[in-house]
Amino acid sequence: MGTKSRRRADHIDPADIEEWFTAQIPGEWFSTVTITSDRDEVLVVGTLADGGADEAARVGRVKQFREDTRQQRIAVASEAEERFQRKVSWGARCGDVGVLFTHLSIPAMTRLRIQERRVLDTLVEGGVARSRSDALAWCVRLVGRNVDDWLGELREALGTVEAVRRRAPDT
Repeated sequence: MGTKSRRRADHIDPADIEEWFTAQIPGEWFSTVTITSDRDEVLVVGTLADGGADEAARVGRVKQFREDTRQQRIAVASEAEERFQRKVSWGARCGDVGVLFTHLSIPAMTRLRIQERRVLDTLVEGGVARSRSDALAWCVRLVGRNVDDWLGELREALGTVEAVRRRAPDT
């Protein structure tokens, strides 16, 4: 894929993705749906009606949903992958049980100085993570949880920047 077409795929408004999926997903599948996207993946996680009082019943409800909807989910994902140039992943929640059926794990290359590598190595040596890669993912999740409001504000600001870019005159 060329740079120009890739850039267009990168700048698809997440609201457009959410709107498209909302129209494609059968209403009887989920009581609520969360659609999260980045430039590589669209993750669709729906909440199922409670499958019973115990955890085993909820796990069974998620498993049954996964099997019953497999072909329809594949069809929706195929169309979305063509339209949005991103892989589509699915998951379901039932009560306190959540399962991701598919999802991507994308490598992110980075350059770290000795002090930053020492942080990762300490997490590995302390048994918090299995590898530097796991330690870095752990750090990213920790930051994400602790500064979620700020990250939300930043995403909103980036959305405004993107809207201004789309209005730029052609050169």
